[in-house]
Amino acid sequence: MKEEKDFHGSSGYLALFIILIMIIVPVLAMVLYQMFVWPAIVIAVGLFCTAGFVIVNPNESSVLVLFGAYKGTIKKNGFWWVNPFFNRKKISLRARNLDSEPIKVNDKIGNPVMIGVVLVWKVENTFKAAFEVDDYEHFVNIQSEAAVRKLAGEYPYDNLEDEDAKITLRGGADEVNQMLEDEIMDRLAIAGIRVIEARINYLAYAQEIASAMLKRQQATAIVAARTKIVEGAVGMVEMALDELAKKGVMDMDEEKKASMVSNLMVVLCSDKDVTPVINTGSLY
Repeated sequence: MKEEKDFHGSSGYLALFIILIMIIVPVLAMVLYQMFVWPAIVIAVGLFCTAGFVIVNPNESSVLVLFGAYKGTIKKNGFWWVNPFFNRKKISLRARNLDSEPIKVNDKIGNPVMIGVVLVWKVENTFKAAFEVDDYEHFVNIQSEAAVRKLAGEYPYDNLEDEDAKITLRGGADEVNQMLEDEIMDRLAIAGIRVIEARINYLAYAQEIASAMLKRQQATAIVAARTKIVEGAVGMVEMALDELAKKGVMDMDEEKKASMVSNLMVVLCSDKDVTPVINTGSLY
């Protein structure tokens, strides 16, 4: 496989000076000496040579092809002159952004999710970008989408349904972004593209299941919070009974203990303020 090679063009300013001489001198010969044949030929050659001028701006390149044969790439910015028969194709070497629209994909469990990515990339090998693929910009768009679909199919959105998942799309941001960057880099290497950064910038459940998943997340959060509340309440009740027995504040039989435990658990676990009830008589 051919690789990129540098091409050093001639100075454009020197070539411009020579071409001007090739045009001015024959014109003077035609005016002063009434000579027409060879001056006309020289002027025609000079005008044809003007097609060889190439201007390369900073962070740009010009790929040169002569009758189907790759001759090299000019990357050094400046004003140059090359063979007028060269076919030239300009390729930008600047860093570019790809902010993709969120696409619908299925995660590892099969849930439809919406994912959007931001990709920063630049052309590193002009030969591959020009000749290994048809349209390298379109190639970047398609392969980036394919990489996102593959990545989403390997991990669940979160660990609500896959509790054993160590990496999830929602929770493993650094790991997932690194895997996405590596996947895109492997796919774009054929086009001579270098990936500077790739990150997921949008991640959500698809609209048809978003409401149900939100309720499920809320229910899971409520259950987890209640679990913590009950664990704390049991510890507090146990501590209260131990302190009362230790200090001998009151003697309680099993029935009184059960009543106190019930009241304390209601007070500690309720999600609303407890309304006290005044007992004017004896409970026993």
